[in-house]
Amino acid sequence: MADKHRRKSLRWMRLDNAALIFPASMRRRWSNAYRISFNFIDPVDPVILQDALNHVAPRFPSVVVKVCRSFFWYYLEEVETPPAVSPDSYIPLVRMNRSDIRKCAIRVLYYENRMAVEYFHSVTDGTGALVFAKNLAAEYVRRRYQVRIPCTCGLKDLSEEPGPAELEDSFQRYVGPIPAPRDSLNVFRPKGTLEPDGYLHLINGLVSTQALRDRARSHGVTVTGYLTAMLLYSLIDLQEATVTPRQYKPLKVQIPVNLRKHLPSETMRNFVAVVNIGIDPRMGEYTLEEVMKSVYHQMQLYITPKNLQAIFTPNVQSEMNPLIKIVPRFIKNIIMRIVFDTVGERVSSTCLSNLGRVELPDEMAPFVKRVEFTLSPPSSSPYNVSVTSWKDETYINLVHNIRETDFERIFYTNLIKDGLPVRIQSNQR
Repeated sequence: MADKHRRKSLRWMRLDNAALIFPASMRRRWSNAYRISFNFIDPVDPVILQDALNHVAPRFPSVVVKVCRSFFWYYLEEVETPPAVSPDSYIPLVRMNRSDIRKCAIRVLYYENRMAVEYFHSVTDGTGALVFAKNLAAEYVRRRYQVRIPCTCGLKDLSEEPGPAELEDSFQRYVGPIPAPRDSLNVFRPKGTLEPDGYLHLINGLVSTQALRDRARSHGVTVTGYLTAMLLYSLIDLQEATVTPRQYKPLKVQIPVNLRKHLPSETMRNFVAVVNIGIDPRMGEYTLEEVMKSVYHQMQLYITPKNLQAIFTPNVQSEMNPLIKIVPRFIKNIIMRIVFDTVGERVSSTCLSNLGRVELPDEMAPFVKRVEFTLSPPSSSPYNVSVTSWKDETYINLVHNIRETDFERIFYTNLIKDGLPVRIQSNQR
């Protein structure tokens, strides 16, 4: 009886602090979503995939959810029945509208050898999404190939109930005493001709993981630091080709940081903070090495437990304000939409999200050919960059919703000029 009551108590939860902004900031042509995909050695069997999803879903009551509304807040509610798996679209990340997320805020898709899970960002962050996708892929492999896969490398025991630590809003636990100041809004953002039908162009750069690490090490930075610096260096070229020197603005790359590495947490919900790493071309010309050194020192300065805590503290303090708690949801929506439009994604030129190296049990690895992470473009800029590594291959996915291809051409060309061989794959029209 106690287990039944406990299971019932997990069926709904308030949005975590990072998730609150996403329902309010949705547009007719934009929703904040992303996908994680696994490519297997054989074509996906949708019947087996559905069976695997039905078995995995109850273990993740904070992921297989719908977004619901109360008078004061949005909240998540576990769905009664997992969504039906469906064929993938010819473009990634077809917009999730409000009707979609009220039914289920994730999708499970398949196409040939590929299984993909797409998430509305209120559900979880990339780390939590990867855990769920890995467990779904593992259960599919177990059923398809009749192999035993141990619960290692982030795989969960599906017979166990999730503990309270997986379901907590860790922002509430770690709210700090001092809020960080807001970033400057006056940054350069690429522009272009929006695709009228919402088509998303996906340009995938495949590089050797070891070669990427070697290039980063040669510059004295991490892989994330190296790619951030190369994005900034490419933005310099793009801005020079777009505006006159008198119109130059600072350049910034937004980097989501997994807070679990700095503030211990087992949550399956959102737990990230974003840091904006940048340079100011108005100060003069930058060499690549100058950009690399600047990125290195900024990351050392900003990515610390105390500074990360200060970054999310003002949002948590606002949420906990007694006066704000009693404001009706529709008014909160207006306020949060204004805040998002004013100081949200507009503080950066683009975003780089690196999930890092994907690890799978040895028993499962032979059946997986590829693992990718793809972000939808932000609302105020046409580009997002997302990165994953599987075995000795790293996938640098650059997504954009405009017709022009200048930035990706500059970015991948600069990688090649720096001695990093890149193979390009694309869904370009």
